[in-house]
Amino acid sequence: MRLPRPRLIAGLLLTPLLAGCFASSGDDSSSSGPSGSSDGARLRVALAFGPTENYSPFGQDAMLLARLGVAEGLTKLDANGTAAPALAESWSSESGGKSWVFTLREAKFQDGEAVTSKAVAAALTAAGKADPAPSAISGVKLTAEAVGKKQVRVDTTEADPVLPLRLSNPSLAVFAPEAYRKDGTVNVVGTATGPFELTKITGDTAATLDRYDDYWGGRAQASGIDAKYVSDGTARANALRTGDVDIAESLPVSQVASLDKDTVHEVNTARNTSLYLNTKSGAFTDEGLRAAAREAIGTSVIAKGAYEGYAVPAQGLYGPALPWAAGKRTEPTGRAKPTDPKGKSITIATYTDRPEMPEVAQILQQQLQKAGFKVKLEVRTYARLEGDMMAGKFDAVVYGRNMMLDTGDPVTVLGSDYTCDGSNNLSFLCDKNVDKLVAAAQAESDTAKRQDAALKAEAAILGTDAVIPLVHLKLVTGIAKSVQGALLDPYERSLIGTGTRR
Repeated sequence: MRLPRPRLIAGLLLTPLLAGCFASSGDDSSSSGPSGSSDGARLRVALAFGPTENYSPFGQDAMLLARLGVAEGLTKLDANGTAAPALAESWSSESGGKSWVFTLREAKFQDGEAVTSKAVAAALTAAGKADPAPSAISGVKLTAEAVGKKQVRVDTTEADPVLPLRLSNPSLAVFAPEAYRKDGTVNVVGTATGPFELTKITGDTAATLDRYDDYWGGRAQASGIDAKYVSDGTARANALRTGDVDIAESLPVSQVASLDKDTVHEVNTARNTSLYLNTKSGAFTDEGLRAAAREAIGTSVIAKGAYEGYAVPAQGLYGPALPWAAGKRTEPTGRAKPTDPKGKSITIATYTDRPEMPEVAQILQQQLQKAGFKVKLEVRTYARLEGDMMAGKFDAVVYGRNMMLDTGDPVTVLGSDYTCDGSNNLSFLCDKNVDKLVAAAQAESDTAKRQDAALKAEAAILGTDAVIPLVHLKLVTGIAKSVQGALLDPYERSLIGTGTRR
């Protein structure tokens, strides 16, 4: 079952925004064509987050399908964050950006059927009708139609000069016609187009994937993937240490010292850990108490204590992985003066799937109690927390967010997380000035102007104290020394490619 989410106002960008490239754990032959071994060993992978929406491609489970090499869309993000060819080999705009024509490459679905313009148009139409809509197109009216056998025209009611980047979102992946059911669900088993075919699902605990030999990008070098969803970070590290898995996602920093240093790989990301304060109900409807919480928090203690140097104190919403922000950031505007908490009781919630989160919450509990709050912690797995979190049942939430995850654009997350209609608005912030500034940023297509507008919106958001950025994170992945070609992606979309092998 998919959990309901409010609608998102999306905004995207054409040009590169994230410095650096995808890192690899070794020689990566993911673009080498059909050179993979016919009997390559299977990869054993431990992932931090299991499916929460029964592998629906229209929500966050789409990221799992992308990281495991199952599904893909018309475009993808390249190392610099620009839209690059995937199922579409080229595209062009018409009608002042209201219409785009995508030319498809020769490819097959995993059920053996050819990828046709009719099938692609039907897939995009299904995504457009999904409720809630995929984050990349929520709030956008999109239609798709086949033009001959190898072209698809995608139209939007308003000019959308960044549509190719929008379509790179994994939640807009294309599946075979037979995958789409009348009830709106999608059967992703054996119906995608990627180098690995999902063949067996074991609830929310495991999945089995086999190599898809007719993949258009060349045969993968691993014969398959055995994926486990292990929410406990120590268990993931132990599985790597004992050789039970070849790749362990999101290692706890507390476990790094006990691992062979050659198996630990890190990359800067645009992910933050922040404290989201509930502005709709409870103690933090009071601006003064939000300001008091912000004043009480010491972020350097969190960076050193909870993350042991694998994070830096937050400078804002945009961290060091986005160097363009450093010289342009302005001070938050309109902040209220702190007021005395006078023993006000609050509940802070977080999840165990990212193992540092509970420790962050404990540090915050100590700091806020010292400032005069009474603090209770609620700690669960993410799957058990999400519904109550989205329903606003807590005063505050410690939550990790990649500012560039959805689309590779700095504005998209502002729309989803901080506007009145945002689909991931954990602070339940509804501020007219913030909405106005985010909308202005969404309207910009020039790179520099869009960055400037995003930082103006950031200053207004931080001025409300609805969110308190804590630290900017590094992604720490455990990869056995026998494995080559694993993808360390600052966007957190990719992990295994055609060249990943052991």
